[in-house]
Amino acid sequence: MKRVILIILGFVALGFGAVGIILPVLPTTPFVLCAAGCFGASSPALYRRLAEAKYFGEYVKNYKEKTGISQKARWMGIGFLWITLAVSAVVFKRPLVWSILATVGVCVTVHILTIRRGSKKEKKDASL
Repeated sequence: MKRVILIILGFVALGFGAVGIILPVLPTTPFVLCAAGCFGASSPALYRRLAEAKYFGEYVKNYKEKTGISQKARWMGIGFLWITLAVSAVVFKRPLVWSILATVGVCVTVHILTIRRGSKKEKKDASL
């Protein structure tokens, strides 16, 4: 029963992580890592599939190897964040909403830019 519950929780977390790719205010990484933890404790096959997945595998790999976020993912995330915030600002033509979106955008951008990036030596040591 525990295994089934963990698998279900893993898929729910992964679903939230997938939505987080589209919605900048929903964090993707914690949900993907939660899914990885649930799958790791319940199904090695599902964990392996997640770790090798095209869109989510990098999150698991970076966390496991403690390498932070790749430069490409960093700039793509920031770019996508501001594009979706700009679209939201066009849809909601209220100054209060604009100020909230701008505040969220600045805070998330600062957070992404301050995420630790592992040194090349650490990456090399992790691959050994």
